[in-house]
Amino acid sequence: MRPWVLAETNYAYVKEHPYEVAVLPFGATEPHNLHLPYGTDTFEAEVIGQRACEEAFRRGARVVLLPTIPYGTETNQRRCSMSMNLNPSTLLAVLRDLVDSLADHGVHKLLVLNSHGGNDFKPFLRELYGTTPVHIFLCDWFRGCIADVRDRIFDHPDDHAGEMETSLALAFFPDLVARDPHTGAVLADAGSTRPVRFEAVRRGWVTLTRPWHLLTTNTGAGDPRQATAEKGRRLMEVLVERIAGFLVELAAAPLDETFPFVPETGKEKS
Repeated sequence: MRPWVLAETNYAYVKEHPYEVAVLPFGATEPHNLHLPYGTDTFEAEVIGQRACEEAFRRGARVVLLPTIPYGTETNQRRCSMSMNLNPSTLLAVLRDLVDSLADHGVHKLLVLNSHGGNDFKPFLRELYGTTPVHIFLCDWFRGCIADVRDRIFDHPDDHAGEMETSLALAFFPDLVARDPHTGAVLADAGSTRPVRFEAVRRGWVTLTRPWHLLTTNTGAGDPRQATAEKGRRLMEVLVERIAGFLVELAAAPLDETFPFVPETGKEKS
């Protein structure tokens, strides 16, 4: 039994060892180029969550990893076979119900660990704010959490099923990566994407939801051919250190009237 993993833990332990912080991972079920499994986002969320919670638990934090939600918003991948969609409103309903459960059980600190770019949780945090005693934090691990190290670890920027995700897969679920039996090369296309015709979109001045069947050839956006397991392990080290460090701080922080901000008495005087 790993007591930081709720699915493995029994009632006898939980009754005697209440938790301070819950981590709720969200994944997705969708194609990832020709070589990665449909559960890639879910597997990533699971392994990152398990390792971060283990490290936080080892440092004394009473943290628990909830079972990973394996579905996400796939409205722009409807034309890609077997993408399994939850509309944003459904995703909010799932999150709200689970937050209510945590509130009932006295767990008032939650980290949503998101592993799918189609899941946009920030509006949900705004809608739930003030309606629950649970304080909700969000980590889109593939965005800000690693923004300063991605270029140091990986050779090619990518968006979906490219070098970064393939490296994580090679490191942590390699048996599910399709590879040439003779050379070991991943059996994927180059992950090229169709350019958008509007300059404002290309420059980031205007955004849109991208129809994935038009954007990509085989659902990949980014070249996976330089991926290695070593790069995946290097990335995981960064993720675990940063997320676990936050969980330790979060577990220790008192839920006072100024949470999550520094109380007045703790501010430095100018």
